[in-house]
Amino acid sequence: MKNKILIFNPRSAKGKHRIPNSILQVGASIYGKYDFVFVDGNLEKDAWQKIDSYFKTEDFKYFCCTVMPGPQLKQAIPFTKKIKEDYPNTITIWGGYFASNQYKASITSGFVDFIISGPGDRAFPLLLNSCISTSLNINSSRKLLIESKEASNDSDIRRNDNWKQELFSIKTLIYLNSKGEIIKTPKEELLDQDTLPPLPYQHLNSFYPLENYLSKTFLGRNTFSYHSSLGCPFTCSFCAVVPIYDGRWKAKSAESVYKDITYFKENYGIEAIEFHDNNFFTSRKRVVELSELIKNDGITWWGEGRIDTINKYTDSELQLMKDAGCKMIFLGAETGNDEILKQMNKGGTQTGAIIKEFVKRLYPIGIIPELSFVLGMPADSPEQVMKQIIWDINFIKEIKVINPDAEIIIYLYSPVATEGSELYEQIQKAGFSFPQHLEDWLDPAWENFDLRKNPLTPWLTPAMVDKIMNFETVLNGYYPTATDFRIKGIKKSLLQLVSGWRFKTGFYKYPYEIKLLHKIWKYRQPETQGFYSE
Repeated sequence: MKNKILIFNPRSAKGKHRIPNSILQVGASIYGKYDFVFVDGNLEKDAWQKIDSYFKTEDFKYFCCTVMPGPQLKQAIPFTKKIKEDYPNTITIWGGYFASNQYKASITSGFVDFIISGPGDRAFPLLLNSCISTSLNINSSRKLLIESKEASNDSDIRRNDNWKQELFSIKTLIYLNSKGEIIKTPKEELLDQDTLPPLPYQHLNSFYPLENYLSKTFLGRNTFSYHSSLGCPFTCSFCAVVPIYDGRWKAKSAESVYKDITYFKENYGIEAIEFHDNNFFTSRKRVVELSELIKNDGITWWGEGRIDTINKYTDSELQLMKDAGCKMIFLGAETGNDEILKQMNKGGTQTGAIIKEFVKRLYPIGIIPELSFVLGMPADSPEQVMKQIIWDINFIKEIKVINPDAEIIIYLYSPVATEGSELYEQIQKAGFSFPQHLEDWLDPAWENFDLRKNPLTPWLTPAMVDKIMNFETVLNGYYPTATDFRIKGIKKSLLQLVSGWRFKTGFYKYPYEIKLLHKIWKYRQPETQGFYSE
């Protein structure tokens, strides 16, 4: 078996396939050092056939997979397991949010050898160097972690002991030792993003034309997906980012970002960008500098941020962002209830009053606030849970009065494995637990859980879930998302006609007529499917 590497991006959506920045970042760390291929499950009719064809050549030894919660598990879990069954000498390496947050189920599955639980810019090449230089005759990587007494000679014993020490020196790594114990090495400090090697776009282009990742969205023609920073400086106890980054944030400079934008504009004609940073607006100075750089380039863009952070921007800075193409900002409102914000450990200075203040500021400027709300938090009694749900429904309706353009995204609260947080302890006491076995995550109910549409939480009754989901249906009828640009004219008018009385009177039960129209027109919800594109 040779040492080639396959880096796999499992299918994440039926449409709107964004450029796979996660595997590009991993590939950048070894580009020019090792021979590797990309396989993108989003663009393959039969991803397993493609993977299998590579491994049948006997040139490949490493199967590396990025794993997000939800749809990606449908390919990540069975494909990794089958690789181990059909090609037992293969070393399997996982990364991504799911692998990092659900590391116990992943690493004890019997077919995941290593997890890189954070950015792999250093850890991934160091792990490959270590595995390749050891080069023992093994039938799986975990066999290298044998007890010294199992080694066949003194040379193997020394090599094995040295390798174990070398592994532990690699930061941000999770693996099993010879006793079956989970070893987690210290986290790597976030690196200066401007010093990292450039993403190997042209290497990806040799497998999948980059044009396949560009599409028309409500932002504009040839919309491009981009990451300009890592992490988030806040530690919200409901957020999957927190266990990985621990309140850390690092970003590329405005000049570096603009250089990439210019390259894709000149070579691929991009007109719009989705900045998928966890918190794009953390540095006001950087955002202002980038806005100055791109304001005459005809680029329209969208990014994610915090209300209490961006509310500190001046009106002139917000206007500059608008003039520079900022069309919409995704904002974690979570709730208008200040007590629940404390329960979530939202941090910062955000309150219900600040949410209202900010959406009011954005209205005359013309930047659309896309507010996400998390309903169904645990409480002391079922009555209190329902009371909180009704409270936030009324708050959302107030937001639509203040700024009718505001987009509303509704999630059901889905716990995140932030061990040690008060909220995590609270949900465990309430009877919630994650699957203990990796393959149990393939149950469709857990996919919907990861998409925050099926809570699987014991404190939410069917009546509560119906209350939330029915309100969401009525809301999406009376105020259909602007991101699905097909819903306009007669379609939009008809939706508003049949849903208006429900929204105004608060009668949300049995909204079958709205669901029927949504189904006929294939209404696209951006929180689960991304922006509509063509």
